[in-house]
Amino acid sequence: MPTYVYAITRADHPLHIDDVPGVGDPPARLRAVTARDLTAVVSEAPPGLRAKRRDVLAHQHVIERLMGDGATLPMRFGLLGPDDDQVAAVLEQEQTGYRERLAELDGHVEFHLTVSRDEDDLLREIMTQSEEIRLLNERTRNEPAAHHERVALGEMVSDAVTARRQSEADELVALLAPAAARTAQGEGTGTHFLNVSFLLRSEDTADFSRRVREEAERRGSAYRLTLTGPLPPYSFV
Repeated sequence: MPTYVYAITRADHPLHIDDVPGVGDPPARLRAVTARDLTAVVSEAPPGLRAKRRDVLAHQHVIERLMGDGATLPMRFGLLGPDDDQVAAVLEQEQTGYRERLAELDGHVEFHLTVSRDEDDLLREIMTQSEEIRLLNERTRNEPAAHHERVALGEMVSDAVTARRQSEADELVALLAPAAARTAQGEGTGTHFLNVSFLLRSEDTADFSRRVREEAERRGSAYRLTLTGPLPPYSFV
């Protein structure tokens, strides 16, 4: 049966996991696979495993328990190895890289920030700042048959929206990144123009949260800044 992998720790990491249920129904029993300086916390992989709420929470709980006792490399839900021997072989092969990453993550947690802006507010700003767009908008509104000009207007507005969103995303990351050990920026979506994770020292999280709140207040109700954390540092493994 395949081996389900929850996390990697140092071999001397306390493993207070006897009472922690693993994934599956009934919950799998956790165990350790060790190779020299590293240990992987694993269990049997139940057949047909899917990302059900119960199992995702079980996976998260194992990682949180381990993080409570020191640096932990969290694996994403659903990671399987062929068997314990193969997991041990990977630990042996990747000793240096995993040890370096554990040292980097020691005492750190992840916070995730998404930012969106009211579209009407953004469009009003673009119309105000771009005389070319404003004049073309007025001309197409007064001339319903100006098809090519309407297409050109749509392209200009789209380009301006993209540029402004990128500019604001860069501005926010530049403002907040100095407080973090590392950042990991994901793709924006139709809703959020910024999607970024910060690796923070545990003692800096309160100050970081305060900075985000202050920036949200400064930008006003047209913006929505959503900060989630502390989280296992998935984005930095």
